[in-house]
Amino acid sequence: MNTRIVTIDGPAGAGKTTVSKLLAKKLGCVYVDTGALYRGVAFEILHRKIDWENDSALENFLEDLDINFVMEKDSLLLVSSGKDITNKIRTPEISMLASSSSAKPQVRKALLGIQQKIAETKDAVFEGRDMGTIVFPDAAHKFFLFADLNIRAKRRFNEMPGDTKDINQVQKQMEIRDLNDSKRKSAPLKPAVDAIEIDASFLSVEQVVDKMLKVIEKA
Repeated sequence: MNTRIVTIDGPAGAGKTTVSKLLAKKLGCVYVDTGALYRGVAFEILHRKIDWENDSALENFLEDLDINFVMEKDSLLLVSSGKDITNKIRTPEISMLASSSSAKPQVRKALLGIQQKIAETKDAVFEGRDMGTIVFPDAAHKFFLFADLNIRAKRRFNEMPGDTKDINQVQKQMEIRDLNDSKRKSAPLKPAVDAIEIDASFLSVEQVVDKMLKVIEKA
């Protein structure tokens, strides 16, 4: 691989997205939200009413799936069957389904090639949950970003639109997702053995990015 790849893994609400976007901007490379791919799969499962827990139905669905990132200016759009679904995949329902369905090895295998293909031609910061462990084990720089559950829940709560949201429900869903992601058999959420772990509980986005840049610049 001749491109420079940086991976940032970690649980939901740790600040991966904001950090990854800023780091990519400072490095002058592409930012790739791999979680969006799994959300895209969940979106299509809901849209098409797929019985994803049935292996045969899931495999037929994945064979027919046409999902990918498309570059537009400096951003990557998530496109499914020719339609931009970037702004349709951020609901709590899709988040939970993405966490559950992504535990299926067939789903992870189907999306692996898409992620690796991007890295063949572009310097990129990849954000996800198994970027440093499974997708890019030879990445130049690997980080694992985490934070206290209460702080992560408050961040996610503040990001959500509407007045009917419930902080306790947000925290409970996040706790369930943490457990699902870390206990799944296929590509569980965990730091790569050579990843730099950063506790972002009491750090600003800029402070986290500065820590990462120092590591990258030393290499």
